[in-house]
Amino acid sequence: MLHQPEQLDLMFQALADPNRRQMVQRLCEGPASVSELAAPLQMTLSAVVQHLAVLEGSGLVRSQKLGRVRTCQLDTQALRAAERWISERRSLWERRFDRLGAFLAEQDQDLKGGDGQ
Repeated sequence: MLHQPEQLDLMFQALADPNRRQMVQRLCEGPASVSELAAPLQMTLSAVVQHLAVLEGSGLVRSQKLGRVRTCQLDTQALRAAERWISERRSLWERRFDRLGAFLAEQDQDLKGGDGQ
């Protein structure tokens, strides 16, 4: 859960990179091994592991190692918290735009009414 602004900052920083977004997109389909996440990417396995460390540090991804295989999965609660934060801002702006639209419509009516139309 996002209880601190720093956690939200880490999450958005993690999602700022297209390779990490691609990994998150893949994990939306279900858990995957590091090798599976690395397969479509044009980078070394070491670089993939570094990107995964950023995703884990942000709280978006969790992993566990069974034997020699590290399996990663998306933390949907973290995504929901970020979605909630975005939705709150979107809702605020939608209300502002609604008020602006009503104000402009009222101004337009006043101008038309003032011309005798």
